[in-house]
Amino acid sequence: MPSGGASAVLVPAAATSPVGAISPLVPAAFPLMAAFLALCATAVTGLSQASPLPPELAARFYGFFLQQYPLFTFAIVYGLARLVAMAAASTASLPRRIVGVLLGATLLLALSLYPTFGGFVLRAGFATGGMTFLTYQPMSVAFALGSASSAFVFGSALAVGALLIGGRTSAASWGRRLATGLLRSGARFLALWFAFAVIGQAHMAGFGPWPRRALSTGEAGLGASLVLAAFLPHAILVWLALRDRSRRKKPGAPSIAV
Repeated sequence: MPSGGASAVLVPAAATSPVGAISPLVPAAFPLMAAFLALCATAVTGLSQASPLPPELAARFYGFFLQQYPLFTFAIVYGLARLVAMAAASTASLPRRIVGVLLGATLLLALSLYPTFGGFVLRAGFATGGMTFLTYQPMSVAFALGSASSAFVFGSALAVGALLIGGRTSAASWGRRLATGLLRSGARFLALWFAFAVIGQAHMAGFGPWPRRALSTGEAGLGASLVLAAFLPHAILVWLALRDRSRRKKPGAPSIAV
C-alpha cells in the first residue's frame, strides 16, 4: 500500500450525483404517464358533474372553462408531475427540493385554479384570443395567440419551480449557460404552445361533453391519445436535456484522488 501521498479510491459514478442511477427517460416520461393514468382513472371511476363533490369545490371546478377546455385538467397533472420529476433529477439538497416542489406546485395550482378552474392560465389565453378576434383577425390567428398566452403562463410557473428546486450547476461559462438556457427555454415554450393548441381542439376532435357526463371508452382513448400527443414533444426535449447533462457529469476516469 502506498504511503505519504494521495491514494486512489474507487468511487462509483452514481455516488457523485443523486441522479447518476436514474435513467433520463424516467423523469422525462413520468409526467406523461401521470397525465395518462389520471385520465384513465377519471374514466374508470366515472367522474363527472353527477359525482358527489362538496358544493364549494364543485362551484370552483365545474363551469365554462372546464367544459370548453376539459383536457387542461390533465395538463395540470402533467405540470405537477413535472415538478416532482425535476426534484427527483435535481442535485440540490433534499430540503431545498421539498420546499421547491411545494412552492412550485402552489404557484402552478394558483395560476391554474384561482379563482375557478382555468385560473390565469386559461383566462390569459381566452382574453388574448378574444381580443385578437375582435380586431378582425382570423379565428386561426386568435386561437394560435391564445394558445401561446396560456402556454407562456403555464411554462413560467414550471420555470419558477425549476429555479426554486435548483441543482442545475454547470462548469460552462456564463455566456454558454445563458445561450443554452435561452435555447432550451424557447424550445420548451414552443412545445407547450403545441400542447395547448392540441388540447384546445379536444371537442373538435370528438372528445365529447365531459364533465357533463362520464367518459365513454372511446372518449377516454381519444383523450389519452390527445394528451400524450400534446405533451410528447415537451417530454422529448426534457429527455434530451437530461441525457446531455448526464453525459457531461460522467467522470473521465473510474477513480478520483482523495
